[in-house]
Amino acid sequence: MEIAVILVEPEYPINLGSIARVMKNFGVKELILVSPKVNPKDKLARKFAVHAVDILENAKIVEDLDGALNLVNFAIGTSGVGGQRYIPQRSPITPEGLARRLPSIEGKLGIVFGRESRGLNNEELEKLDFTVTIPTSEEYPIMNLSHAVAVILYELYKKRTENSTIKTSTRRDREIFIQFWRELMRVLDTPRDNYKKKYTEIMMRRVLGRSFIYERELHAILGPLRRAVEELKRCKHADD
Repeated sequence: MEIAVILVEPEYPINLGSIARVMKNFGVKELILVSPKVNPKDKLARKFAVHAVDILENAKIVEDLDGALNLVNFAIGTSGVGGQRYIPQRSPITPEGLARRLPSIEGKLGIVFGRESRGLNNEELEKLDFTVTIPTSEEYPIMNLSHAVAVILYELYKKRTENSTIKTSTRRDREIFIQFWRELMRVLDTPRDNYKKKYTEIMMRRVLGRSFIYERELHAILGPLRRAVEELKRCKHADD
């Protein structure tokens, strides 16, 4: 199972170099930069990377978060602060909790870190499978970005030697499921409120992500869901 570190709009060369060094410490090789504000070839970044300059040199640069998500199977966001009221949030798990789930993950796992200045916004968090939060003191809860990367990669490193023979679902399969779920709500016209429809869709997406649902499990429930949507459409057309 591969791990990729995804940085959204990284701003400071010292942090970028330090993150590359931390990645090297814990055997993570792939760095994806989303619209970076700092050049990975910056001299200061290279200085702080020490012997991990190769990670900076091989970093992939994409224009937006969607471009990064296309490169991974599961995407996990990191957040130190809850979202705004109108965006449904769920309780994030700890890095240790993520590590316990690691053996069941199939494919590439992307860990998404937000901007040093303001983290990930609600729209970005909505696109991710679930979130991880590092428990910190309420007196000063916000961690330096490179320190947060180190804590999470350390927890994952301890579990990476464990493997699972059961395949987890792919991002494509989960998106197909969500499409049918969305269609089911449309046909039933429930919830009637568009906000609640969006809320329900986000909750279902996060349930699928957090559970690391297996491929065979997803296919088993996708079949009846697809059939239900087709039958409801047929009945609705007959009534019309």
